[in-house]
Amino acid sequence: MSSQLDPSRRAALKLIATGTIAMSLTMPAPAAETAQSFAVTRPIHIRSVSLKVRDLATMTAFYNQIMGLDILSRSEGESYLGKDGQVLLTLKARPSGEPDNGRSAGLFHTAFLMPDRASLGKWLIFAVKNGVPFTGFSDHSVSEALYLDDPEGNGIEVYADRAPETWHWNGDRVAMSTERLDIDSLVAGLPGDARLPYVAPQGFRIGHVHLRVGDTAKAEDFYLKTAGLDMMAKIPDASAIFLANGGYHHHIGANVWRSRGAGLRDEKMNGLDDLAFSVSEPLMDGLRRRLIAAGADFHERGDTIEALDPWGTRVNFVSAV
Repeated sequence: MSSQLDPSRRAALKLIATGTIAMSLTMPAPAAETAQSFAVTRPIHIRSVSLKVRDLATMTAFYNQIMGLDILSRSEGESYLGKDGQVLLTLKARPSGEPDNGRSAGLFHTAFLMPDRASLGKWLIFAVKNGVPFTGFSDHSVSEALYLDDPEGNGIEVYADRAPETWHWNGDRVAMSTERLDIDSLVAGLPGDARLPYVAPQGFRIGHVHLRVGDTAKAEDFYLKTAGLDMMAKIPDASAIFLANGGYHHHIGANVWRSRGAGLRDEKMNGLDDLAFSVSEPLMDGLRRRLIAAGADFHERGDTIEALDPWGTRVNFVSAV
């Protein structure tokens, strides 16, 4: 889900950049706040993402200084970034790799989840004051979201969830929408700190990953019937589906908006390399049986089951006690 930037929002962002909104507005935020832990305490949730990149130094600096991830370690050709000692993002140098064309199967966006609404507002002020360009802003009912791209065009969402008890349901499907984000309310009364590097708050995690796929029915077969997620929402024309575990609104999104009919991914193309789920250890046997029944291409390495989705994206399922 995303929303395009319109002129009135450009005006609001200009006011943020000059400090006008952050210093003058004091109305309370209408949305209830919740600790982000709901998303990452589900029995199955997103653990990490790996990207293949052309310019490792530039990309490492962006995710460290702008997105606020700590550089946890580096090796030859790779950077490991995360928060609270947990690796969330691995960057792998592929200087000769081809740019992601945006039409093949791959990454639509990595969604970084703030622990609360105030943290999202503070990051928005920081980003605007540092000239970070945005591609959209949305209120999705279950969450409030900001959209941008990294220096190599990989999509990013930065969002904060509303409290799960405020979400609306239609049976076992959660109600999500794409409405105008109230930027004024989001930044009201918050301090405008523009100092580099940004330091992400404790609890900052990847809440979900949204993929470009060639066929949402095939995505459903893999991520629901095989991986064990639940269908949480589906756009009426089936151009996008949203799946999760444990009653979250979505840990995985999959759409065909620009990639309908896409086949296997080209290994020469940069962008998404793999994604990893954390899976509660008691669920691993069931996952293994479903992979075997589906005839899926997978193997095991230590506490991890490595599988390929229908487009050749490597998906790691890591056992968690």
